[in-house]
Amino acid sequence: MKLQAGDRAIPLTLPAIDGSQFSTASLTGKPYMLSFFRFASCPFCNMRVHQLVKRFNEFNNDFTIVAVFDSPLDNLQEHAADHRAPFAIVADETGGAYQSYAIERSILGVLKGMFTRLPTAIRGICKGYLPTTIKGKMTTMPANFLIDREGIVRVAHYGRDEGDHLPFEQLLAFCRSQAAT
Repeated sequence: MKLQAGDRAIPLTLPAIDGSQFSTASLTGKPYMLSFFRFASCPFCNMRVHQLVKRFNEFNNDFTIVAVFDSPLDNLQEHAADHRAPFAIVADETGGAYQSYAIERSILGVLKGMFTRLPTAIRGICKGYLPTTIKGKMTTMPANFLIDREGIVRVAHYGRDEGDHLPFEQLLAFCRSQAAT
């Protein structure tokens, strides 16, 4: 069943890109975005991570992001380590986290994204985000969850196509609403 605003976030522990184990329990008391991506070499996903890294300084100091990829750790390290993200990037090779959060798969969503977001894919490929090794599910759709300091989901956004993420402005508005008082 899909998570909705008001639901409690489901705790996750997954291998991080640096080889350590990352747990969302370490974020207790902090607002964060849990962002589910497709396979590690997905151009759409890497463009989004690139945008998040580039604009990370616009967020509140205690806000962070957890980027979950539908890939084995070694493949994630090969394709996403160059981001040098100031937030956790983790691998979910078994798909357990994707299942817990009811992340969808859609062939139609892949096709829709290919046609409606072609310029984004081309920009990603030009930046070197080539889908050379697809280890993970091709049909995984992205999803974003904004989680408050109490661990409650405030926004649950299930992508309708392979490049559909929360608008950056909505992310910034959430950060402002969660600013420490």
